[in-house]
Amino acid sequence: MTTNSPKMKMTTPIPEEITTPDSVDTRLGTLRFSNGMPDRSTIDTVYENIDFARAVDVFLNCIPGVSLWTARKGPRDAGVPDNTLMTMETNMDSTGMYLTPNTVTPQSWFTLNLKNGPIVMEVPPKVLGPVDDAWFRYVADIGYAGPDKGKGGKYLFLPPDYNEDVPDGYFVVKSPTYGLWGAWRNFAVDGDVQPALDNIKKYARIYPLTEAGKKHDAVKNKNGSFVQLNTIPPNTYLFWEYLNELVQDEPAGSFGPQVTGQMAAIGIVKGTKFDPDARMKKILTEAVAVGNATARAMTFQPRDEAAYFYGKKSAWYTPFVGGYAFLVDGARMLDARTNFHYFATGITPAMEQKSVGSGSQYACAAKDSKGRWLDGSKTYQLHLPANIPQKNFWSVTVYDSQTRSLLQTDNPYPSIGAGSGYPKHKGARDVQQNADGSTDVYFAPTAPNGKESNWIQTVPGRGWFPILRLYSPLEPWFDKSWQPGEIELIS
Repeated sequence: MTTNSPKMKMTTPIPEEITTPDSVDTRLGTLRFSNGMPDRSTIDTVYENIDFARAVDVFLNCIPGVSLWTARKGPRDAGVPDNTLMTMETNMDSTGMYLTPNTVTPQSWFTLNLKNGPIVMEVPPKVLGPVDDAWFRYVADIGYAGPDKGKGGKYLFLPPDYNEDVPDGYFVVKSPTYGLWGAWRNFAVDGDVQPALDNIKKYARIYPLTEAGKKHDAVKNKNGSFVQLNTIPPNTYLFWEYLNELVQDEPAGSFGPQVTGQMAAIGIVKGTKFDPDARMKKILTEAVAVGNATARAMTFQPRDEAAYFYGKKSAWYTPFVGGYAFLVDGARMLDARTNFHYFATGITPAMEQKSVGSGSQYACAAKDSKGRWLDGSKTYQLHLPANIPQKNFWSVTVYDSQTRSLLQTDNPYPSIGAGSGYPKHKGARDVQQNADGSTDVYFAPTAPNGKESNWIQTVPGRGWFPILRLYSPLEPWFDKSWQPGEIELIS
């Protein structure tokens, strides 16, 4: 800081807080200046830092988009073209890699490609599911939560640049991106999924608007059960390559100017080759590692108390702080958005809104009652008090802490549950209640003696976490007069 300059006619006192000292000690080291001008070393240091900081921010902000890109890429690689279906005809099993799927309904996945113009989707009756855009933002619901109210109907999906007249007779959805991903649940009838599969064949159609009015065959529908594929985004340098593919595939700026600017600052620009030099590639590689660690901390140990159902003394938390849009008083809850998209697929208001007697609710836990991560080599007990508040059914499903996908054990369906609507997997036993109506669930590599029907297998050497789901939840869940127990280590 210059201190010996002469006093001039117009010299006035300069507040010290608006000046820059000749040196400042920071976490980046000592930054040096001359009359406020950074020296060469300081310039290099701060640019290195901002490149790294922006890269970490881009990783966290773009987990939703890369996750959805991978959710679309996995089925494509498995031979499922866009504008067709993939249905898990015997429910979701642990063969493929999916982010925290349920094992209780045969789901149908689809990717719509609107680059060649509007697409018509004829949705069967008695289904339920969301449609999300290429950046994993909610676009619409179809089925029970959508405008067809579960009766089925024709949906018309319009690309972002469509400006022509819109014909009558459709539920019209204007998409902000060319790519759309969606999934719907097909519901079993008295435990039998065949009527739901017949429903798809009879009613489901996908075709360009230009072919409206013509007769269309049943949409191509691949059985996705027991198919090995990956829909989980990478946490290596490959993340940036997938993100660049997404950016090149969609309209410029489709994720908004702020994040588009962040991506541009690290070299990912629509219409430009992504070719970082060795320095930037090293930064991007490290940023993925730090971003992944950050996402894991946000996902498995949220620091916002609003995430916890019963305060931080309990392990049970929700991924929906701020609702499906992660907004609180106009502010985006960035940690919550990262939390959700790092371990889940599909976003819709129907997943989080209070709807007594319908819909669903989710509670996650990653630690035992003493705050320790869950260990696949040990035995644990979860106590569920009597009168579990659901009108349809409840389930507990176990996931691998590395993949966030279904834990791969000897059972392709690592879950148990009960209730009028709970589907019976082949060989599954009825969950047994205690004399007082409560239920104990056990997690261990081998079943505790006499507890086989209430046991979910875990794997030594692998971490795990459960999700408790309530289908058609009742008021005691929402007013918290009913609460699940903590996960207790037995041995």
